[in-house]
Amino acid sequence: MATSVGIFDSGVGGLTVSEALHRLAPALPQRYFADTACFPYGGRSDGVVAARALTLARRLVDEGCSLLIVACNTASSAALLRLRDELDVPIVGMEPPLKPAAARSRSGRVAVLVTAATARGSRLARLHDDHANGVDIETVPMPGLADLVESGEIRGDAVERTLREGLDGPLSRGVDQVALGCTHYGFLLPVLRGLLAESVDVLHAAEPVARRTVDRLEANGTPPPSSGRPEAVRCSATGDPDAFVLTIKRLRAAGAALPPIELLPREDEKR
Repeated sequence: MATSVGIFDSGVGGLTVSEALHRLAPALPQRYFADTACFPYGGRSDGVVAARALTLARRLVDEGCSLLIVACNTASSAALLRLRDELDVPIVGMEPPLKPAAARSRSGRVAVLVTAATARGSRLARLHDDHANGVDIETVPMPGLADLVESGEIRGDAVERTLREGLDGPLSRGVDQVALGCTHYGFLLPVLRGLLAESVDVLHAAEPVARRTVDRLEANGTPPPSSGRPEAVRCSATGDPDAFVLTIKRLRAAGAALPPIELLPREDEKR
């Protein structure tokens, strides 16, 4: 069976990871689930998120995926250990790039932009304890920001206002590294770089996760195809497919970097 990577997120955010992986290995088949029926995960308990993650992960394994990416910081915090205990495939999770941000900071001050659920999760607390190394880490919840992205809004007044409201305080305190703790926020990199001074770096984990995925595949003896026709990402949503298609169209119209996508019907529409 050909190597295939399964990816899931609460919505479109994980497509930032999918796009990075497609750039590294364009002929590698990818299967993507957007769990839009339960978006956003941030308003749900860890138990509910973990159960959803396990359901989606099992479906991806049943479809033949030989490695999974949990392309969501909230789901990684709530479910990664359980998924690794219960599934017999390699699993790559997401975490805010706090470690490299702390290592790169010249001012000793870092802001981590997160959803409310990631802010209260134990995974972020462990990252802080393990990697802060004397750097002042300011956790900045960004209510409503992922919702804007999920609707396809990645530019404009509402996006800029939300970012400014979250970042004005940290920037006034000397932050020189901004770590993005939600895959949805990766779509906002162009706007962020336009708002921030050149001395402030923005870090997103999509590319490091994509590189780690390729490394894991090679270590397992199932390297991505080195040649061949680029594969479209086979993608479906658990919620309203029309709303998901509209979001993809809006993201593309706004200039978002997306992989080629083959949209599939929901499971209940295949029958």
